[in-house]
Formats: sequence, C-alpha cells, structure tokens
Amino acid sequence: MSALNEFILWLDAYLGSAIYFPWMLLGTGLFFTIYLRFPQIRFFKHAIKVVTGKFDKDTDKGDTSHFGALTTALSGTVGTGNIGGVGLALYLGGPAALFWMWATAFLGMTTKFVEVTLSHKYRDVDAEGKIAGGPMYYMEKKLNMKWLAVLFSIAVVFSSFGSGNMPQSNSIAAGMNETFGIEPMLTGGILSVFLLMVIVGGIQRIVIFTEAIVPTMALIYVVGALGVIFYNIENVIPSFGMIFSDILSGSAATGGFLGASLAFAFDRGVNRGLYSNEAGQGSAAIAHAAAKAHEPVSEGMVSILEPFIDTLIICTLTGLVILSSGAWTKKYQNDFQRTDFEIVQGVYSDKNDADVSKLFQHLNPKTAEHLESFDGRLEVFNGIARSGDYTIINARSVAEDVKFSLNDKPYTGSLAITNGSLDSESEVLVSGKSLLHSVRLTTQAFTSSYFGDYGKYIVSIGLLMFAFSTAIAWSYYGDRATTYLLGSKWVMPYRIVYVGAFFVASFADTTVIWNIALVTVVVMTIPNLIGIIMLRKDMKQTVKDYWVSFEKEYPDEYK
Repeated sequence: MSALNEFILWLDAYLGSAIYFPWMLLGTGLFFTIYLRFPQIRFFKHAIKVVTGKFDKDTDKGDTSHFGALTTALSGTVGTGNIGGVGLALYLGGPAALFWMWATAFLGMTTKFVEVTLSHKYRDVDAEGKIAGGPMYYMEKKLNMKWLAVLFSIAVVFSSFGSGNMPQSNSIAAGMNETFGIEPMLTGGILSVFLLMVIVGGIQRIVIFTEAIVPTMALIYVVGALGVIFYNIENVIPSFGMIFSDILSGSAATGGFLGASLAFAFDRGVNRGLYSNEAGQGSAAIAHAAAKAHEPVSEGMVSILEPFIDTLIICTLTGLVILSSGAWTKKYQNDFQRTDFEIVQGVYSDKNDADVSKLFQHLNPKTAEHLESFDGRLEVFNGIARSGDYTIINARSVAEDVKFSLNDKPYTGSLAITNGSLDSESEVLVSGKSLLHSVRLTTQAFTSSYFGDYGKYIVSIGLLMFAFSTAIAWSYYGDRATTYLLGSKWVMPYRIVYVGAFFVASFADTTVIWNIALVTVVVMTIPNLIGIIMLRKDMKQTVKDYWVSFEKEYPDEYK
C-alpha cells in the first residue's frame, strides 16, 4: 500500500501538484471572467429565475428539468469534498487554503458556465433515444478532435471511480465507524446494494432521488454547522483573520500543527476547491446536458449557482467549523494508518522552535531538507516502545502516547522498521494521539458545539447523504462516457464494476483513496480546459445570440 501511495504521489507531482496546474485552472477562469465580463455577477439573478422554470417551454427537449439537472450536478459536487476535503485542505495548507478554495469557486462559476453551455449546445442522442452530452461531444463535433474526446472520456471513467466513487464510500464508512462503531465492510456492503438499485434506473431515477435528498441534506448540515460556529462565536473573527493574514505568508506552527508554506496552501486550496465544486473538470456538464432547454446558455446560467452553493456556502461553513473549534491544531486519540505513519531518526519535539522548523522542512514536499528515516528494530514491551533515538510522526504531527497492539492485546516483541515504516507483513496496530485529517477532523470539530457529542451524528448523517448522492451522480457521468466510448451495451457491466469498487473502497486505506482522487481529477480537467479555451469565440457568440433572442421574446424581463 505504501508503494502504491508513493507511485500516486509521484504522478501527482507532475499533475495537480505541479506548478502549472493551479495557474492553468485559475487562469482559465480569470480569462473567461474578463472575456465574458463577469457573468458570475451579471447573470446571477437571471440564473435563479431560470432554475425556477420561469422561461421553460413545453417544446424544450431533454431528459430532466433545470432544477433536476442542478440537483443532480450538486449531488455530484456536494459530497466528501465539502466535509472531508475541506478538512484535508486545512490540515495540509492551514487557514489560507480556504481562501484559495474561495478563489477557485468564484472564478469557477464562470468556467462552469462556459463548459455547461458548450456541452448542452453540442449534445447528442444515443442509440436508446437518451440525451448524451458532455465535453467529449463538443470536442468531437465542433473541434473535430476525436482523439481529445476519447482521452477525456477515458479520464471520466477513471475519475468516476477515483473521485466520484471510492472517496465517497471510504468517507461514509469512516464516519459511520467513528460515530456508531459499525464495521466499514458492513457499511460498504449495505450501501452497495442501495447504490445498484438507484443507478440501474438511469437519469430519471437518479433525478428523483437527488431532487428529494439534496435540499434535505443541505439543511441538516447547515443547521449543524451553525451550531458549532455560534458556540465558538468568539473565534469566528480571529478565524477570518488567520485566513487572510496567511495568504501571502503561509501558516505558522500552532499547537500540534507544524505549519504550512504559501505554495502548499495555494496548491492544496486550489486542488481541494476543484475537487469540491468540479468547475473546469467537465463532470457537471454531463448532467446539465440532459436538461430540457431550447437555449444552451440558459442551462449554463443554472450551473453558475453550483460553485456558489457548493464552495462559497457549504465549504465555508465547514472551514469555519474546523477553524473556530480549534480542532485543526489539537491531537486526538486515533488508530494510525500506515500511509500517515513514519519514524524518523532523532528526537524532536513540537514544543521546541528549532525542532518545529526541522519538522516543517521535512513535511514540506517541495523542500530537499528531509530528516533521516529510522531503520532498525523497535523493541516493544506491553504495548509501549522503549525510548530511543527516534521520533514517531503520524498525520504530519509528533505522535504522543503511542501504543502497539495485536489482536486487541498489548504487543510485546521486536518490530522491524525499514525506511521509517513498519514492514508490510506486520499486523501490529499502532494508535496514539496525533492530528486528524479529512472526515475525522470535521467530525471532531462538530462536537465542539451546542449539540456536544451529538454533533458527530450530524456529520455522519450529512456525510452519508452527501457522499452517497455523489456516488450516484458520478455513476451517470461514467455511464455517459462509457456510452461514448463503447456504446450503451457496455453501461451495465460498467455499473457492476462501479458498485464493486464502491464496496472495496469502504475498507481501503483513506490516504491512498484521497491521493488517487488528486490524480484522477486533474487528468479529466486538463483536456477540458484546453477544449473550452479553443472554443472561446464560439462561447462569446453563443451568449450574444442568447440575449438577442431573449430581448425579442421577453422585452420586459430584458429591461
């Protein structure tokens, strides 16, 4: 598992973590924001009118309504990225990461407007008479770049597993285990059955489910988040202060948090922002392409609302919950996952400024100043390792009260350590106090509220609905890409494999699952960004034609 994780991180170094990608993503959004004269602001009010069906016509062609397309797309974006993803971004990049998530969302409102409009404009009808749309269709039909369309569609299939499926299953299982003590495999098995029951019904059944679940889950989560924020109201203003003060400097060490560089906060904020709202990824465009509309721009208008709801509202609430509660700097008792765990040579303390500086350099992936890994044997008696010239690090923090167990009993014996890691054959479980990340961090933060320990139930229930609906929406994206590549007869085999992966991911390593998501998101985003930039003139003319037509049909509304 460690080898797989290292390979994934190697790929990520050339993709999402490479210096070009955040600038490519934000630059595309900034270009279209200026080129189309801030449509996320100018068209926002109009978008609300469109989604309510004010301008709908009986003759509009499509498989679902504007609202149905919006809730399906939102169910695909509002998921673990809003709960676990924010927790991961703050854990890695500190408070400033939230600012870069906001920047990604604001510019992403325009990017999504563009990709959805173009996908709806060049949509098609499959062999079964169902609407098939998405970036692959404008790549082929308008750009005449079949190879790019195929590349994008393959990326969609992989991303449906890597970002839409496995992180959702893993996060749900982790949340249910953390809160209710339910074994991850049991959670994965039960939900896999329900997943199959929903997705075999296609877009119509998916829309029925998402129209019911999305508003409900959003309300529950918002109420729970406000319970934390108002309980820690005195920390809200300082939290905003940390977000803005750290933008150009990175986050200093505080508590168990060992600090984060400006570059890392920027990278993780942009990457987690993309994972959360998917603006530029081209995924939501597949759902919106199925909407009933006689003008593609009108559906593009609807999509403007997505990043606003997903990131600027829900992710902000999650970020304020974590920051105001102080949970991001505290160490909690937990079981250590192998990919979060390492042992370095030498004794270091997070109470010593010089040691903190060395640990910070070690944990910063863009520096060459790494500490030497421990190699040798660790002597353990009754669950406690003998003191020596080493430091145990877990979840980017100095671990405390570390205990070793085997079959639920304190372990006694000698453990082989190679390159700072326990040998893969060892079945010894390591636990202790360390920082938390992802879902576990958000869950812990929600207990610092008026609801007390019941706050974690809100996270678990919200996560269950958020993540499960995301997996459902992404199955549709994957089956549309499969249809494009291989034809509709391959959709059912795809769905079966999709459900199988959902089950397996429920008990897989969390860190590996999230790192896979880092890679799959980017391989889907890059070809889509290239495509929409090439169609910039087409997009501008399409918007111009829309308003000319709208003025003639609705002169009072146009004024």
